[in-house]
Amino acid sequence: MFPVVFRKPFPFRRLCKSASSEDTIFALSSGQGRCGVAVVRVSGPASVDALRSMAGLTRRLPAPRTALLRRLLHPHSKELLDRGLVLWFPGPHSFTGEDSVEFHIHGGPAVINGILQALGSLPRLRPAEAGEFTRRAFHAGKLDLTEVEGMGDLIHAETEAQRRQALRQMAGDLGQLYNDWSLQLKQVCEKYATRCKPDKTHKEQGSGERKSCFGCAPG
Repeated sequence: MFPVVFRKPFPFRRLCKSASSEDTIFALSSGQGRCGVAVVRVSGPASVDALRSMAGLTRRLPAPRTALLRRLLHPHSKELLDRGLVLWFPGPHSFTGEDSVEFHIHGGPAVINGILQALGSLPRLRPAEAGEFTRRAFHAGKLDLTEVEGMGDLIHAETEAQRRQALRQMAGDLGQLYNDWSLQLKQVCEKYATRCKPDKTHKEQGSGERKSCFGCAPG
């Protein structure tokens, strides 16, 4: 079996930052560089406005989680930027728990930069910080700490063993194990707490030192 060693630990300190629900963020969610398809994600209260402005949707929105082919226009100049798929994920049924939009576009640098610059020109939208989508998902209760770490491990997985372990962790296996341990420890503490009184102590054999029972306060 391959040793499971990951290249980079997940930056948990970023999860401790407060997430402002007033901001709408956007970023390239797929990898950097030329590719056939790139994914730009938008999350926050103004994501629907961004979808309407970029995809020219003046009336009805597309059905949730359904891809729709649209011409993507600059919201101010109305210049054609690309033709691509748009998807709408109304909160709380999205990765971040917020209203979210995805633009699936051609992966050339000029197309990607054009879409990002157009989104940045819209009011109430700003570029996302590193890890901010995951942080919002964590604060919304969509992911726990072990699932966040598993997702980071999956992104950096280089072997089959790493991939399988990361997927198990994302599925909640490690979190369930920790919950089981926590329950067992609580049961042990409750068991000894009922058997021992706080002022009950014992003398160690062969010495005069007093030692408290497990779960009891020292005498």
